[in-house]
Amino acid sequence: MMAFGLAAEHLRDAMTEVARHLLAMGARLVYGGDLRAHGFTELLFELVARHRRDADVGDARPAIVSYLAWPVHSGKPAQEIQTLAQDLKGLAELHCLGQQGQELALDAMSPAGTAQLPTSEEWAVGLTALRRVLTDASDARIVLGGHVSGFKGRMPGIAEEALCSLSAGQPLYLLGGFGGCARDIAEELHLVPHRPTLVVPWAGREQFSGLDSTALRNGLGSDENETLARTVHVDEAVALMLRGLLRVFGGTAAGLPSTPRI
Repeated sequence: MMAFGLAAEHLRDAMTEVARHLLAMGARLVYGGDLRAHGFTELLFELVARHRRDADVGDARPAIVSYLAWPVHSGKPAQEIQTLAQDLKGLAELHCLGQQGQELALDAMSPAGTAQLPTSEEWAVGLTALRRVLTDASDARIVLGGHVSGFKGRMPGIAEEALCSLSAGQPLYLLGGFGGCARDIAEELHLVPHRPTLVVPWAGREQFSGLDSTALRNGLGSDENETLARTVHVDEAVALMLRGLLRVFGGTAAGLPSTPRI
């Protein structure tokens, strides 16, 4: 991000604005995060709480569907997870997954959690399972930012999620203007110029070579996808994504006709 003159605050603001507009259009947000204080998961919960207070919402459905991979929740006491789920009632559905992606009943989880830390392989298995579940649980995916080093799992999370969407023929929106893994994928799809001096090799990158914007199936043309992949202006990115979503799912500027999960 520093190469583009951006900081972490820009990424956080971009995510907030994207989520806010999607909520206003009637979408549900599907997110596979963690439970870190001041992390993106917490930000989403706060955003939905404000959205509910500021809008006359007749729909009682939870606006967020949050999934926790096994390595994320395994070390936490069941009571902590159950309390969180209760606190989020009406705002978010909380789902805990087993190592293979199976859903775990919150009232059947280990009272004390797992004392032993997950191994690298367990992290990889659990995160891959999570990303497959997220794909099955959503109708479209938006990616931005993303670590390309120091990550857990077989490859960067953004990359694995993007590959899941491409494999499923699911609409995929690449916001590459904020750097990170999303930018690297956009480079491989020839949506933005390659930067030879900034190329970071990471596991799985080669799986995107040979693809182009038609693989995204997101309702946008090649020129529109190129603009989406390079812009650092959130308003422009949101306008493009909403245009693509309306083309894919139908609807008008007032909202989407169904309740897509994104």
